[in-house]
This record gives sequence, C-alpha cells and structure tokens, in this order.
Amino acid sequence: MLNLTGALLLILGQPACLPEAPYLASGGGDACVRAWMDGSLRMTDVSVVGTHNSYKLAIPQAELEAMLAVNPAAIALDYSHRPITEQLEAGARQIEIDVLHDTAGGRYARPVGALGGGVTMGAAFDAAMSRPGFKTLHMQDVDFRSSCLTFIACLGEIRDWSRANPGHVPILIMLNAKTGASVVPGGVTALPFDTAAWDALDAEIRSAFDGDALITPDEVQGSHPTLREAVLAGGWPRLGAARGRVFFALDEGPEKVSAYRGSRASLEGRAMFVNTDEASSAAAYLTLNDPVADRDRIAAAVRAGFMVRTRADADTREARAGAVSRRDAALAGGAQYVSTDYLWPDPRFPTYDVRLSGAAAAVCNPVTAAARCGDVAVETLDPVAADPR
Repeated sequence: MLNLTGALLLILGQPACLPEAPYLASGGGDACVRAWMDGSLRMTDVSVVGTHNSYKLAIPQAELEAMLAVNPAAIALDYSHRPITEQLEAGARQIEIDVLHDTAGGRYARPVGALGGGVTMGAAFDAAMSRPGFKTLHMQDVDFRSSCLTFIACLGEIRDWSRANPGHVPILIMLNAKTGASVVPGGVTALPFDTAAWDALDAEIRSAFDGDALITPDEVQGSHPTLREAVLAGGWPRLGAARGRVFFALDEGPEKVSAYRGSRASLEGRAMFVNTDEASSAAAYLTLNDPVADRDRIAAAVRAGFMVRTRADADTREARAGAVSRRDAALAGGAQYVSTDYLWPDPRFPTYDVRLSGAAAAVCNPVTAAARCGDVAVETLDPVAADPR
C-alpha cells in the first residue's frame, strides 16, 4: 500500500519510492534506489576499488633485470597500469599520483636509466619534461615512464572523464610529493617542497577542478571549529551532493604534512586533505595500508566518520602467489578506498585481480551502510567496462 507521498508522486508522474525499503525498489525501480542512496548515505558510506601509482608504465625487461641484479627487492617495481581513463571506465574510483617539483623545467628530462649512460625517450617526453611545473613519475632516473607525464596532464584526464560521467561516486586522488636523491650514480635529486611549492601544487589542482567539482577541507569543516570535529559530527557531504566530484589527499608523513598545513588550525584554504592520526585537529582522512594488521583500527575509524584508504596488495607479492586473504580483508574491512596494482590480472598471474562483484563501481560500505542498503550497487558500470579481460 502506498503512503501519501508515494501516491502524490504517482499522480505527478514520478516514481513512488517507499523510504522504508528503498533497496527493494518498491514501486519505483532504480530511480528509487538512487534517490534514497543520494539522500540517505554520505560519501563515507560507500566502498570502491582504485589503483596504486595509477600512471605507472612497465620498466623494460633489460632495465628491470639490471635493477634486480643489484637489489632483488626491485621486483616490487614489476607492475604497470593501463591509461587512467581506461581505469576509470573499468571502475577505479581512487587514483594515486606521484609528483616531483620542477620550478624551471627540464630537471627530469634526461634520466640516467638503470643501465647507466642515459635513456632517450623521444619528443613527447622531452617536451613535457622541459616545461616548468610538477612532473609525474615514480622514481627519477630508473622508474620514470608514465602514461601522463605531468601532474596537470593527469588531472586533465580525470577531469575530462568526470565531466563526461557526472553520476560517479566521489573519486579520491592521492598524492605523494617525492623528494630526495636518485638511487643511481649521476642521477638528479628531486627538489624539496617549500611553502611556494605547496601553494603551487594547490593552484594546479584548482586550475583543473574549479568551482563545485572539488570537495575541499573547508567544505567539510563548515562552521565547526576544526576539521576533525566536523568529521566526527558527520560533516562529509551526502552522496547526492558528492557525485561527479573529486577530492585530494596528501599521503605523506608528519614532516611534509606539517609543512603543507603550516600554522593552520586544520586545513583552512588548502585544496587537499592530509594523512594524519585520528587525534589531529586536521583529521579527516587516514592511510592504513595493511587491512589485516590494521583491521580493528580501520573499522573504528570508519565508524567514527573518517575516510580510509587501504591496499589489497603490495610489492607484487599477492599476485605472484595467487594469495587473496589480504584482498578479501581489504574489501570486507570497511575502508572506503581499496587500492591495487591489479585492476586487471597480469597475464603472468591470471588468477589474481581486484574488482567489486558484478558490474559495480561502488557498493554500500560493509561497516557503515550494509545493514541499510545490502549489496545493491551504489554505482553501476557499463557491462563491457565491467569485464575484467
């Protein structure tokens, strides 16, 4: 029997949605499911899969073998990703980008290479690297091949896909700000990030995602004294207000996080959230990479209202062994963003990949929302994109 609201909606030609059982689509089909989720869930109430070092291309075999001869641990670098747009089409809703500061341009244009003697990369690489601005690569001189060579190019790719697919759940874009010496003799040292560099990084983010496209710490904090207080009070936007948007998190240690915050009480005026502990006044986002060892902390943080990213695999170990216990713990543990190097299986390790079931790009969070909306997809992929092959 329809309630009064449902009856009025039918008279007006709109789907009759029964709020007491939205995920059963009573009387209204998929439109009711979407309307209920958008109005009742917050962006912390979803779970998605994303990618680690999303821009990374493969290291040529000869170079990799030279690295392994020096350090067998370099096997951890033996993975790669398809272009970011393909990842988004396939359901990735978390992207990770490494950025290196390059004030004048050209600093990373002549990589030494693992074999020594320099590597010639071609005109497109030379042109991108010669311009001032932040560059995207994993390790200067040895692991520098990227599907988008500059930070702004990576952001433009995400922005263009987002604009063409405005119903997506919020995309987390994680940043590592790379600094320090090269691992090979004769290599270049990555520049440090000073206040000017942090400001320039924020400016590049805002140049790509202007207006309402970007979810910022200020939006989440609202009128609360600190960001942490806002998060604990349920300050993250509702899902309907967060669809089609992105947010950024600086995934760094205390020293760089402190430099990025400066003297701010939380993150006032900044474009990115930061990885910090739950007690910080700037706490909103946490990187907790081990879903087994960090299981209880992840669940508690998610219940409290924090956003959490974890990793389903690391250093190629799980794929090589066909081991799924870490992956399964990550997907079941409540972290909203689960990162992998294997959105598609590597042909060498065909039994391992990390996907949500069916054609889902996002599902209800198993810790905060499963009791309310079951296993219904929050965002659904095109069936072709959902095929992991």
